[in-house]
Amino acid sequence: MANDDLKYPGELASPRQIHELAEQYRKAATLLLQLGRPGKPLTRAPFRLSAIHAIELYLTALLLHRGHNPNQIRKMQHDLSARTEHALEAGLRLRAKTVQHLQSLSRNREYLVTRYGPELAATASQINRLTATLDEVAVKVTLLIGLSSTTEQKPGATAAGAV
Repeated sequence: MANDDLKYPGELASPRQIHELAEQYRKAATLLLQLGRPGKPLTRAPFRLSAIHAIELYLTALLLHRGHNPNQIRKMQHDLSARTEHALEAGLRLRAKTVQHLQSLSRNREYLVTRYGPELAATASQINRLTATLDEVAVKVTLLIGLSSTTEQKPGATAAGAV
């Protein structure tokens, strides 16, 4: 099989599927938050990674829903600032504080710091701010793309019936 024949993981995923994946990462983040301990920033790293990834997935779901090319989205890599800019152009309305936080997540490379920089864990954004950003992005993207807050369907339900 030639490399041209290989599909990039997620390239064929629907906005609904990406949204459901975001929902699962959000649920995981909520559970992981409970494992964190005050004064121990490293114990918050799993929550941070799941929360940041969920935010990225929500923004991706919106961009796909609005017709953006999956390959162009993938070229943004983990740049939440770029994703946010495109999502705002696609109709997402976020509070100024949330937009600033999404930009700072990119500027401060928080995704990479969370994954690989234990010595920088104490410099990451506040847990309350990250939680508020995740919640706002999740709720507003879900409303914009017309899905219920849980996208799980009953067997045999149509997509229209799940809204």
